[in-house]
Amino acid sequence: MEEIKLDSDLDKVPVDRFYSLSLIRTPRLAKNMTYWAGGLFIMLNLFTLLPWTQNINSRGVITTLNPEERPQTIQSTISGRIEKWHVHEGEFVRKGDTIVTLSEIKDKFFDPEMLLRIDEQVKAKVSSGKSTLDKAKALTKQIAALKSALEYSLNKAQNKILQSRLKITSDSMDLVAVKVDFEVARLQYERQEKLYNQGLKSLTELEQRKLKFQEVSAKRVSVENKLFASRNELNNSIIELSSLKADYTDKISKAESEYSSTLSYAFTIDGEVAKMKNEYKNMQIRSSFYQILAPKDGYVVKALKAGIGETVKEGEPITSIIMVHPELAVALYVKPMDIPLLTIGRRVRLQFDGWPTLVFSGWPGASFGTFAGLIAVIDNMDTYGKYRILVVPDPNEEPWPHVLRVGTGADGWAMLNDVPIYFEIWRQLNGFPPDYMKDVIPQDPEKMKSDKDKDKE
Repeated sequence: MEEIKLDSDLDKVPVDRFYSLSLIRTPRLAKNMTYWAGGLFIMLNLFTLLPWTQNINSRGVITTLNPEERPQTIQSTISGRIEKWHVHEGEFVRKGDTIVTLSEIKDKFFDPEMLLRIDEQVKAKVSSGKSTLDKAKALTKQIAALKSALEYSLNKAQNKILQSRLKITSDSMDLVAVKVDFEVARLQYERQEKLYNQGLKSLTELEQRKLKFQEVSAKRVSVENKLFASRNELNNSIIELSSLKADYTDKISKAESEYSSTLSYAFTIDGEVAKMKNEYKNMQIRSSFYQILAPKDGYVVKALKAGIGETVKEGEPITSIIMVHPELAVALYVKPMDIPLLTIGRRVRLQFDGWPTLVFSGWPGASFGTFAGLIAVIDNMDTYGKYRILVVPDPNEEPWPHVLRVGTGADGWAMLNDVPIYFEIWRQLNGFPPDYMKDVIPQDPEKMKSDKDKDKE
């Protein structure tokens, strides 16, 4: 009780009057620092309990959702020399408007009346083909006439052979009759000669028999010669038949050969005519390429070839064109480890270059100047180690600024799960990927597009 009283007495002692007592007193600054440090520690611990929205941060540029609306270069289909520019940079053109006029630089196409020349050649070849076909028709008739004449001549020769055979038969019968008459005349002459030798017949009668015998002998020789001539005539007819076949076969073969050659020449002419028509059509189409036309409505943004008289090659770009009001999208490039976390229709917050913003990536509601988007496309192939995603405006959120242009840079944050800040710090320190977001319902890009069109209306 005395110590306590002593302490209470010491508290009443003015320490400022005693220097040694002032040195052993606790400093006020240390107490204040202790209080502040403790308070900050408690506040930091409470801060780590606040919610934090996990996100995937990536960099990209503004492009268009439809490939046909993206900026494109206008190329020359043929090589030529620039004769006239019909537009200037930044000018609005409609589809089909003439941008540049070219002239020919190949000597093959210098003739301004080449189409007329080719057309005349085609007509000449067509006339030549008609004449060749007429010749082929005449040869067809000639071959038919030769075959008909061959058939007629063969029938005639066969009839002649038949007649010769009948004639031989007739002459053979005459010869048999003459031989009988010859034997009878010979026997009568021999009997008459015996009777004359016996004195029973006169010399006159003997001479008459002898004369008769000689006449029959002469007739026999004549009939034999006639039969021999008929046989020779039959042989000649058979030889003539064979010769006739060979002769007409040769003529028909020559005519058929000439007919085949004529048809071959006619087909060659048809091929040449088709080739000329193809050349004519190519020249006609080529002449339309002297005027380089705008493929779509848009603005001429850059002339890649300047001046008059400058030459361009096939496929070489001349200028660029961009659509007036393209359907914008942001192309973001995401690391491969983050791709499995993304799905079509996931929410994305965007920050556009040149647009004033105050960004808290983990607290999208507290950010200022950012705009909402939805993932519409996820590439299945990487681009230089990263995967491209296309983000379109969210039809249910504030629309994107109308002053945005293709090529503007943008930063994007794909919103994932809501976790405490201490968990996010732990995840970042360990290099773990964000958690999967379980409450995201993927949306159909077509439905998103139709909703956007309805909002515009």
